[in-house]
Amino acid sequence: MARLTFLSLILFTSVTVAQKNNNKEFHPSQWVDPQIGSVHGRWFFYTPASLPFGMAKLAPHTNAWGSKGGWEPCGYDDRHTSIEGFGHFHEFQIGGLVVMPITGPLQTIPGPLGNPDAGYRSRFDKSAEHAEPGYYSVFLKDYGVKAELTATERVGYHRYTFPQSKDAHIIFDVGHRQGESSEVTAAFIRLSGKKELEGSIETYPEYLKFCDPGKRVKMYFVIQLNKEPRSYGTFIDSMASLNKSESKGINNGMFVTFSTARNEVIEMHVGLSYTSIANARKNLEAESAGKDFDLVRTAARTQWNEKLGRIKVEGKDSIDKVKFYTGLYHALLGRGLASDGNGQYPKNDGGIGQIPLNKNGKPAYNHYNTDGIWGACWNLGQLWALVYPEYQSEYMRSNLDFAQETGWLHDGVAAGAHANGVSTNFFGFMLAATYNCGIRDFDVNSAYAAAYKNETGYSNRPFGSGKYDLHYLVNNGYIPSKDTTLSNGWVFNFGASHTLEFCFNSYAVAQFAKALGKQDDCNRLTKQAACWKNLFDKKTKYIRPRYENGTFIENFDPMQAWRGFQEGNAVQYTWYVPQDVAGLMQLLGKDTFNARLENTFNESRKSTFGGGKEINSFSGLEKLYNHGNQPCLHQSWLFNYSGKPWLTQKWTRAICDEFYGADPLHGYGFGQDEDQGQLGAWYVMAAMGLFDVQGHAATDPTFQFGSPLFDRVTIKLHPKYYTGKTLVIEARNNTKQHVYIQSVSFNEKKGNNCWINRKELTGGGVLRFEMGPQPDTSFGITVPPPSMSTGQ
Repeated sequence: MARLTFLSLILFTSVTVAQKNNNKEFHPSQWVDPQIGSVHGRWFFYTPASLPFGMAKLAPHTNAWGSKGGWEPCGYDDRHTSIEGFGHFHEFQIGGLVVMPITGPLQTIPGPLGNPDAGYRSRFDKSAEHAEPGYYSVFLKDYGVKAELTATERVGYHRYTFPQSKDAHIIFDVGHRQGESSEVTAAFIRLSGKKELEGSIETYPEYLKFCDPGKRVKMYFVIQLNKEPRSYGTFIDSMASLNKSESKGINNGMFVTFSTARNEVIEMHVGLSYTSIANARKNLEAESAGKDFDLVRTAARTQWNEKLGRIKVEGKDSIDKVKFYTGLYHALLGRGLASDGNGQYPKNDGGIGQIPLNKNGKPAYNHYNTDGIWGACWNLGQLWALVYPEYQSEYMRSNLDFAQETGWLHDGVAAGAHANGVSTNFFGFMLAATYNCGIRDFDVNSAYAAAYKNETGYSNRPFGSGKYDLHYLVNNGYIPSKDTTLSNGWVFNFGASHTLEFCFNSYAVAQFAKALGKQDDCNRLTKQAACWKNLFDKKTKYIRPRYENGTFIENFDPMQAWRGFQEGNAVQYTWYVPQDVAGLMQLLGKDTFNARLENTFNESRKSTFGGGKEINSFSGLEKLYNHGNQPCLHQSWLFNYSGKPWLTQKWTRAICDEFYGADPLHGYGFGQDEDQGQLGAWYVMAAMGLFDVQGHAATDPTFQFGSPLFDRVTIKLHPKYYTGKTLVIEARNNTKQHVYIQSVSFNEKKGNNCWINRKELTGGGVLRFEMGPQPDTSFGITVPPPSMSTGQ
């Protein structure tokens, strides 16, 4: 009931605002519901009080304290009804600095989810909770405290409205595991002024233990209060010590105590940094001077509206708009700032790097923390390049600085340390795709050198850079079925999926080489990109793992997950030849290709295109298709290559309508893995009717057509990178039943293909679809989209 009420409020507010402003103003943030998909969400998934790509990501925690610290969902779960505190750092493998306002007897541990009375955890009612982009509020029932959160890029803002109390406390926990932080190895906090605290937290996350052994994640903070506390103290677990102004160690923290009048407001500004306390203070001063809570909240809403408002969708279905802008919101949320306002950032060697400053004394770009880029080429990369190219450029430059320092690209970094979550590395691919999209305001020669090394280099390669098994592909033409045991005891056997992924990467960098006139490199990498055929079993017509001696594995079950395939099975991964769909079709035979693909989606609809209603990040791994994970996300677009584009139109629309929901449980499947905006970005692209199976790996990238969801979409094109001002996508005669393209035109010129060159679209204009209830089986079948074996 609370969810229906919230959605109704969104729709009512949006209509009211539009009427009031005569439709002249556009407020897309009002269509975002952060609760969508928040059941079983990842650590970095739910951070409403933050800015796009920000460092300060404030959020309530329901199950973060003491987490085991891997990657599993934790932090906030919409099913929970008690809060244990409000955290500031939420990135892959990064977590820390949690605060909690309470009243009454002092308690210094939150207690378990099932027993709020055993600690300072507080119950709350869903009806008294509100989340929107840039702001969060909740009423803590056990203490009568209203808590509100908002943020600038590097500063968290808290506003607590207390009841009358002689013992109003704020707890600062610095020394316990929080979310993905894993163990805390050192934590320090002290009272540095009458109304100020400062400190640092050092953690040793699980993925650093084998990706970058010995390195640590370091976080720094400065906290300023608007009222001097009456008293203060420190704690270690449940043992509190009054009048102590400093705490060092682990499992520790501080508290401050006030006497408050009824409805008295205590505000707190928290400056953050990954480099030093001094820079945390500079960030705080630069971003909070002269700003109160309400001003910052308004500014946050403005920034979200600007970013979200670069795409304006118009249509009849309000729920589709909620799903669209919530998906876009998640695509702008997952990867956050790692550099300070002065351009300093944490280096891999533990030192502090400096981003070059522009003529105004500001950093020329920013650095970012990031989970692995696995699959982002299909979703985030396409969306960012089209709508947020300046961010994609910064994202590339950030990694190029890392490569210059260490000699290798990372594929996941946490405060300067390797934090590779999937043991691959798609950043060479991303550099190539970024260049192919015309985003080239970085050192192209250095970028190419790093990308080429990423696809061919294996000597002395650090494990954290991924591709630990690349030497097999380079020297033997495939990666064998073979166990690899990590230092923490995890066992990998991903030879088949790695072969396919590395071949895809090789194609992208081959195209990069081609564009730069490096023909020998292009030839070598193109040959390497075709090595996927070495795992094609002509007998079963599936990609099949094979041993180092060349024999295929025995007792082969194409539906078996994990045996040679990361987070998938042979049925799913056999489609993983995005660079050369035509080549795959030739080996399978066109009839088998289509029959198998059609059966995949007919059957997968029965399980909502994923794991059904099972709440599990890995549900769907043993099915024909799993939209809840990256390896499958291009498959519904393959009919464009096989002469049946109307089935791409049918199934992409069905996935948008059925896999994606608009409530906390059924948001992205049912509790499946919305991995830092991947699934949200897929929805955004599919809803606009555009997708590139090759992920812009080709020198001249294309978009293939799906079934546009909205009557009209207007995309603002960035003037620095693109010649066009806007791209408008119109779908005439569009309804829930009219999912099939009847004809397409661009700038009044009719087209016969089910794809278009990307460069045409970024030149601006109107892409117009005529839609209908029945497929036009003659449209788009003559010339398929480009593939590697067809000369592209």
